[in-house]
Amino acid sequence: MVFVWKKEMIAMILAGGQGSRLKALTKNIAKPAVPFGGKYRIIDFALSNCANSGIDTVGVLTQYKPLELSAHIGIGSPWDLDRRNGGVSILPPYETENGGIWYKGTANAIYQNMSFVDNCDPEYVLILSGDHIYKMDYSKMLEYHKKSGAEATISVINVSKEEASRFGIMNTNKDMSIYEFEEKPKVPKSTLASMGIYIFNWETLKKYLKADELDELSSNDFGKNIIPKMINADVKIMAYPFKGYWKDVGTIESLWEANMDLLDKDNQLNLYDSNWPILSKSSNYPSQYIGVNAEVKNSMISEGSKIEGTVINSLIFEGAEIGENVIIKDSVIMPNVKVEDNSIINRAIIATGVTVGEGTSIGNVEEISLVAEDISKVISYHEEKYSLG
Repeated sequence: MVFVWKKEMIAMILAGGQGSRLKALTKNIAKPAVPFGGKYRIIDFALSNCANSGIDTVGVLTQYKPLELSAHIGIGSPWDLDRRNGGVSILPPYETENGGIWYKGTANAIYQNMSFVDNCDPEYVLILSGDHIYKMDYSKMLEYHKKSGAEATISVINVSKEEASRFGIMNTNKDMSIYEFEEKPKVPKSTLASMGIYIFNWETLKKYLKADELDELSSNDFGKNIIPKMINADVKIMAYPFKGYWKDVGTIESLWEANMDLLDKDNQLNLYDSNWPILSKSSNYPSQYIGVNAEVKNSMISEGSKIEGTVINSLIFEGAEIGENVIIKDSVIMPNVKVEDNSIINRAIIATGVTVGEGTSIGNVEEISLVAEDISKVISYHEEKYSLG
């Protein structure tokens, strides 16, 4: 017997990406599981947005190195998604009568889980990326979608002309209906960038997913295939303009920048907003410890960390230990890092669990350094260099 849960809208979070541009940070974990903001994982933002928007049925589609991500999500308790009627479901690729197959693209990932969606019997499906940093009320986007009478709605954000060539760009009419999609155009016609957030009428999307699966030339991707095919068929698709903070943290540079943005007291993200909390799995660490000779300025210090040195404009994640006479500036120190005495770290990301040996100097003012393995007695270390110029 198949149980059907009637839902107006469910969310499907695409969380299977490797995040290869994050280099060693995603060697053993999926990109959405990368630590962020002192105490969170990147996927916490999509999950919290769902919870705060009143969405109680969420499928998380995993693929690359899923163990830590799956353990973090668990049964969804932090997001009030531990429910019998809905809740959160981890959806990896699975065996069929024809054998197992990896998700071939974003659209194929949804196609392979059509039975999950059908069991929820939704009118609408919200498709999300699990690797973006932002806060958004999806219920307002749904209201916009329903009022417009569209078959699909895509959230867009206005970017600069210089940035537009890095994104999928939506060209719209005056009423915000989309007449053309351009993938990373060299000469963009507009500056409305797709945020990778879609609402579809489920019956319409299902039809296009089935047709796309039969197309041997398709990349099985929403941006490259599904959306252009719908536009070419004159399906009504609306652009939903979003105003607020949004960041694709797909590179070391952008991940560092997004963390640093949190230290700006006027930042748009505002993690301290009790009306829209970003929720996460509790770590159960004891309180932070700030030593008698320690100095901390404009920094975020998480639970379980011990500070004996100087921390300026930096984020210290849970369980980190900062030794005596250490200077850390403009840096991201991830969970359970140990920085031994007399070390200097400037404009760097130190990955989870790394030990920085006594007297080590890392980084300079021009580049972001990534340290992903234990290191000591180095004057200036760069596993990877990322110019901010």
